[in-house]
Amino acid sequence: MRSYRTGIGLLLTATLAWLAWTSLGGEGRAQAEAPVSAEVAAVGDGVVPGPGQAVAYFAAGCFWCTESRFEKVPGVLDVRSGYMGGDVPRPSYEQVVRGGTGHRETVEVLFDPAVVSYQQLLDAFWRMHDPSDAGGAFVDRGFAYTSAIYPVDEEQARLARASRAALDASGKFADPIATVIAFTEAFWLAEDHHQDFAARNPVRYGYYAAASGRIQFIERVWDGDTTVYAGGAAERPAWWRPIPDDEELRATLDPLTYRVVRQDGTERAFSHPYDKLFDDGIYVDVISGEPLFSSLDKFDSGTGWPSFTRPIDAEFIVTKPDRTLWVLRTEVRSRYGDAHLGHVFDDGPAPTGQRWCINGVALRFVPLADMEAEGYGDWLRVFDGRRE
Repeated sequence: MRSYRTGIGLLLTATLAWLAWTSLGGEGRAQAEAPVSAEVAAVGDGVVPGPGQAVAYFAAGCFWCTESRFEKVPGVLDVRSGYMGGDVPRPSYEQVVRGGTGHRETVEVLFDPAVVSYQQLLDAFWRMHDPSDAGGAFVDRGFAYTSAIYPVDEEQARLARASRAALDASGKFADPIATVIAFTEAFWLAEDHHQDFAARNPVRYGYYAAASGRIQFIERVWDGDTTVYAGGAAERPAWWRPIPDDEELRATLDPLTYRVVRQDGTERAFSHPYDKLFDDGIYVDVISGEPLFSSLDKFDSGTGWPSFTRPIDAEFIVTKPDRTLWVLRTEVRSRYGDAHLGHVFDDGPAPTGQRWCINGVALRFVPLADMEAEGYGDWLRVFDGRRE
């Protein structure tokens, strides 16, 4: 990813870089995996997350592209380009891409875990590149451009390994997933002209991203794939239900429910009993059973639809821009079931100031007394003090 690449020189430079790398005998640093300590934390130029924030580190080839794509993920607060994985303090770009320092082009992602989960960042990461390419990323060849995840704690490491295993087992790629999961080491910021490169140089960046082959690959391989790569069937929770195909959904759901969850419809205001239901319990996806909202966060919005101040867990929620009514709204969908649920607005009460306006037919209510039996015991803790 040389900053002076333009036109035909882009591909020529990539070829020369590859030849130079191979002539040096490759990176010369083992790509073996290292255990991740629960105490590990990035040093160097790494950010210290504030209250309600978390940090993650990913390498997916050219950090211009990786930074630009993570910045588009809702819940991501800031993304910085830099270098990680090596043993040379504060390396320069030229040192890293020449090889021998052990660094990869890496991005630091500061995010709000209440809005976007680490699992969702993993799913975004896979879709940014070809994780089965062990020699680099598209026209950028060499160790510095290889795929890696640098967890900051044991939980991130567990999720990363389970996600990689699920992607590998899916058969989506003919070759094994080459992404390395290794120690979070010192993170060193890249030079100023690499930061926010796509935003500051949109024409030049657009040409590079297209000419490199990345955009075409993502469109060909990843477009339309909404799979959550989150571990094998043995690791699925007790509430998990297989997602029926469209023919089965048409046969089992009533017409209104099908129109809402699969055709992005809306039920009539004040038409569903859940609007006035305030019993203790949780609301789950009518298709997949994934837990979505808690009665503790439910309020009477006066709009005629069940309303909540927040989801029960951001991992099970996807938000998307919606311009169907010629005004920008934020659509809410379930992560696994991919059901249209409703919309979220910034006119709700404390503590979030949000109103998650949800169609009742897209939900199924599980009373507090039935949660354990139906596999939702992990969420009983939020009701402590309210159970008999």
